[in-house]
Amino acid sequence: MYPWLKSQVPIEVIFQMSYTPSDYSNSPQFLQDFMFYLMTIKGRSKLTVENYFLDLRSFFRFMKVRRGLAPADCPQDQIDISDLDFSIVESVTLNDIYAFFNQLAVDGDMVKTRSRKASAIRGFFRYYFNITQKLKSNPAENLELPNDRNALPHFLTLEQSFDLLACLDNESKTYSRDLCILTLFLNCGMRLRELVGRNLSSIRENTLTVLGKGNKERMIYLNTACLDAIEAYLPNRAAHIKKVVDKEALFLNPQGKRLGQRSVQNIVSAALDRAGLGGMGLSTHKLRHTAATMMYQYGEVDLRVLQEILGHA
Repeated sequence: MYPWLKSQVPIEVIFQMSYTPSDYSNSPQFLQDFMFYLMTIKGRSKLTVENYFLDLRSFFRFMKVRRGLAPADCPQDQIDISDLDFSIVESVTLNDIYAFFNQLAVDGDMVKTRSRKASAIRGFFRYYFNITQKLKSNPAENLELPNDRNALPHFLTLEQSFDLLACLDNESKTYSRDLCILTLFLNCGMRLRELVGRNLSSIRENTLTVLGKGNKERMIYLNTACLDAIEAYLPNRAAHIKKVVDKEALFLNPQGKRLGQRSVQNIVSAALDRAGLGGMGLSTHKLRHTAATMMYQYGEVDLRVLQEILGHA
């Protein structure tokens, strides 16, 4: 149907990132520790860690001025925060954080940029409150993400898609199943009910048969990422299930029955939270938006062809 799709797919696009990473050694120890946590424990990509660092550096530069530790007229990129200690972290309040976002809005930062910085700040304080327990309270616990009423439908960037796949716990009994589910969503643009309705017989070599709206059947070519994920999942499909009830179902729950839509939504929601992408209005349907966007941006897919792949009338 679309044989070229086997090689031109979103998740397999190789990005050549051309940026010079920041020197974390010139930042406060509390910031370095969080960066190392993201890299070594959370397994975040270098680019994600870099973005977190730049956003948090911006916040603590603001805090240094707000606490009278740097001149108010000093250009932000000239504010050195290497001398800050953990006491400034302990002093942060929710009002400080909102003052920071107010300044960003005054400076003209887009809502999307402010939302990203809010995610970085929430992750930072969650780490020091929940993980290290160095904070007695979390000032960002009730922080609301900036709202853009005119925002376009949300979708993940390519880097966030990699982060989502990498965040799963590979020690979990359901790791291969959950990875397969996320991989199919991100590469194939399937609807939720299309995914849960797949049977073993739906897979034929490198294609997947999907029954869409109006019982219209369409065929999706599976790229290498999808084929690898399916190949890793099938041997483990019933490994921890005492009795398989729905023998034809591709995805099973622990009771051996077909995995339901609510369960898949919970799997995706938990993965988004684990990847630090929770609270951004993302969902299984947004993963469908992501697949479509990636195909259009990186796969050079014609809109009419994309329409057929997604099963639109």
